[in-house]
Amino acid sequence: MTTGTNSYKIKDYPQELRPRERMEIIGAQNLSDRELLALILATGGRENNVLELSEGILNKYGGLSGLVGLSQQELMENRGIGQAKATTILAVMEIGKRISSKHLAYRPVITGVDDAVQLLMEKMRYLDREHFQAVLLNTKNAVLEVEDISVGTLNSSLVHPREVFKQAVKKSANAVLLGHNHPSGDPTPSPEDLQITKRLAEAGKLIGIEVLDHIIIGDKSYYSFKEQGLL
Repeated sequence: MTTGTNSYKIKDYPQELRPRERMEIIGAQNLSDRELLALILATGGRENNVLELSEGILNKYGGLSGLVGLSQQELMENRGIGQAKATTILAVMEIGKRISSKHLAYRPVITGVDDAVQLLMEKMRYLDREHFQAVLLNTKNAVLEVEDISVGTLNSSLVHPREVFKQAVKKSANAVLLGHNHPSGDPTPSPEDLQITKRLAEAGKLIGIEVLDHIIIGDKSYYSFKEQGLL
């Protein structure tokens, strides 16, 4: 049985090809990205089944990593994705972010700019909006936590010292590493970037938490305030 667009419904697939049944047989770790997203979405749209819907979304955004940073409205612009599916995707993405950034079994140690860039590059280079993060470090410069501070064009109201250092104080961090991305791909700092960095470095000195560096991530490129002698 097919739909009006010759698209098979999930119930028309052999049981061994359905995502839920396949997970029970081979385990979630062996499912494709398309199958995992299909399980999250649960149902398809009027014109395609859930596997086809999942495949279309992954193709549009370049895989699962392309879903990071999308808004509910952006997700709902896709045919077959309503409010319920969009909020479910956002919730799953947020759970993944929190697990990876706040509960690290292995805590990376920041020994220099290369370590900082490696930590931030793959997370931030594909984001289509500016994300500002504060990496909290202990006395040995091991990562305690990665805090999302703001999303959107940077300004002093979004990136306020109290927001940057609130968790750092709470977690007894010894230092912080600042990072944000430039969706244009050019990591050259703007005047606002320079102003914010200076302001945060001064605030850090007052409360005894050093700002080790501010890394701006571009497309396979970066700008380090420390390397440029600005910190």
